[in-house]
Amino acid sequence: MALDIQRFIQRFIEEAADHLPRLREGVEALEQGDTHPERVNELFRAAHTLKGSSRMLKLTPITAVAHSTEELLSALRDGTQTATPDITGLLNQATDALSDLVNRLAQGASSAELPDADAQLCLALENAATGKPLPTAQPPSAVADDSAGIEKTAATPPTPQQPAPQELRLNDTVRVRLDRLDDVIRLMGEVLSGHHHLHSLVEQARLLGVSLPADRQAPFNAFSRELKDSVLSQDGLMSDLHDRALQMRMLPLSVVFDPLSQMARDLANSLGKQVHCRVHGSEIELDRQMIDRLSDPLIHLLRNALDHGLETPDERQAAGKPIRGQLSLEAWQDGSWVVIEMRDDGAGISLATVRQKALTKQLLSEEQLLTLTEQETLELIFLPGFSTKPLITDFSGRGVGMDVVKRTVIDELNGDLRLTSHLGKGTSFTLRLPLSLAMMRVLLVKVGNVTLGVTAPYVSELVEHPSESFIDAAGQQTLILRNEFVPVVSLAELVGLPPSNVSQGNLLLLVVHQRHQKLALIIDALVDERDMVIKPLPTHLRHLPMVCGMVTQGRNTLVSLLHVPTLLEHSRRHTPRVQDTSDQPPRAHRILVVDDSLNTREIEKDVLEAWGYQVTLAENGRDGLNKALTDSFDAVLTDVEMPVMDGFALTASLRENEQYRYKPIIIITSREKEADRRRGIEVGADAYIVKGSFDQNNLVDTLKALLG
Repeated sequence: MALDIQRFIQRFIEEAADHLPRLREGVEALEQGDTHPERVNELFRAAHTLKGSSRMLKLTPITAVAHSTEELLSALRDGTQTATPDITGLLNQATDALSDLVNRLAQGASSAELPDADAQLCLALENAATGKPLPTAQPPSAVADDSAGIEKTAATPPTPQQPAPQELRLNDTVRVRLDRLDDVIRLMGEVLSGHHHLHSLVEQARLLGVSLPADRQAPFNAFSRELKDSVLSQDGLMSDLHDRALQMRMLPLSVVFDPLSQMARDLANSLGKQVHCRVHGSEIELDRQMIDRLSDPLIHLLRNALDHGLETPDERQAAGKPIRGQLSLEAWQDGSWVVIEMRDDGAGISLATVRQKALTKQLLSEEQLLTLTEQETLELIFLPGFSTKPLITDFSGRGVGMDVVKRTVIDELNGDLRLTSHLGKGTSFTLRLPLSLAMMRVLLVKVGNVTLGVTAPYVSELVEHPSESFIDAAGQQTLILRNEFVPVVSLAELVGLPPSNVSQGNLLLLVVHQRHQKLALIIDALVDERDMVIKPLPTHLRHLPMVCGMVTQGRNTLVSLLHVPTLLEHSRRHTPRVQDTSDQPPRAHRILVVDDSLNTREIEKDVLEAWGYQVTLAENGRDGLNKALTDSFDAVLTDVEMPVMDGFALTASLRENEQYRYKPIIIITSREKEADRRRGIEVGADAYIVKGSFDQNNLVDTLKALLG
């Protein structure tokens, strides 16, 4: 299918109309002495986005000026240069030059008709970045127009005499500013929230009618029924009206996918590589807010795949692969989520290289690296400043790394990012995103006298359990929930509220999750569950890491929306760890713990480390077998039900190896049947512990007895 470049140039013009005022305002702020790092970061991101978007569309003059501007802003951001009057003057000239070029596009000039970038200005910007003397830069107003013959004017919309390309008939569309559309959606959300409050009034009216004297009940009940019927009849209409408003802001993923497809071919050629890019699912629609923020992460993942992943034709031929690499960009809808997957058939990620880079950059110690599973090792690439490349180049996107990709997807878009890689076979990044950030399913819960909200995609289940059913795992209250150890934490304590009064009988637990990590939060009550409009935090509250937005309850009552990924991370630091040193083993035995549940691995690790054992973790039987054979352990603890290789197969394989023929192997599982116990004995397990009756002292005593 031919790519309609003109459609994307028009979108670039609209995008530039957002970024250029930010650049101008930011430079003015620098002139006034506002050199706050976030101010410089905003300027850098604006220039970086203009550079990336223009390069995809082959708008070479804009790319050149934006790149040189980015160089200088990078130096300001790194602190190697300061915002002197000369430097801010250059940045103003660069902004003027970019505005002029974008204005020419808006007036109908094609990319081929744009004048060349002002070489003197670009040189001055780059010299300023490196501290060289500044040549006198020619102001953009003096740039000759030798190709388009277009008179230079201020950046104004096309006039009727100069229609914009692909102008549509008036009866087809009407252009509405995005901020006005956002206002309509916001107001519709307020109306919807207010309408929901009418339901509570209907219930109050019903209860009031029951309490009235018998002679006044009939007329009041008639009024109450009419009120209820009126409210119910409006429900569908209100919901439909809000859905239609949201749909006006939906855009197909082709807006992002189509330029990426062409960009893949162009960038591969610049690297001396060949690639076939397959795109599927570009008709899937997302909220404009999501589309706008997706561009930078996907561009970086694409560059990462081409630069780090795909091999050169010679390398691929030597590895027995077709010389043309395969890159797949695919999207599909999964309920209220959209899943985007970028997959390549390149070299994959070398775990050894990742570990070495982590050690070199002192991100982790050698002992800490040994405790990581293969997946956790892979995900070290998301740490700030991490790169397996020996040299950071313009191509790899200086300063916009994998940590920014993760932060954008998880923190800003309330999504999830998953990485899989197989050495020599390729790498896959999977983004899981909500359809819209404007409205989501929300659970409102009560903690003491405070109401808090949690978005439904992060909620696993709501359960009741008596406190007596919890086990103590190295000082951590833990719930055994279907073959998994789930830490239990009071939500009130976690967010710094007064402790709840509920302490006896059954406790209400809200189980939240992100990927394989779960946490059971003690709450007082479930207040409500419904689709609600998400409001962004005001500027002065955006520093709160545990809160990602707000929703309105009842009449103008604001409820904080908890950010579950941050909540999970904070719970790990918050929970006290009690170490019993009264009866430590004589030396630090090395134990391998194999379980596909992150919670279970971590809890067993905490228990064993509290007793002085050194623990290494593995996420499935195959991972456990590889680690056992490449290292030496004194004992192995394994679950049964795991992907790739289960615990029975792992135990049997270890017993076939001379090194582990007589070493203790303990199976810890939720399988209680006698047949499973016999199977454990047959494959060579020394002990079989059922999670339902798990007791940390029993585990430690068993280990002590087996290790002698």
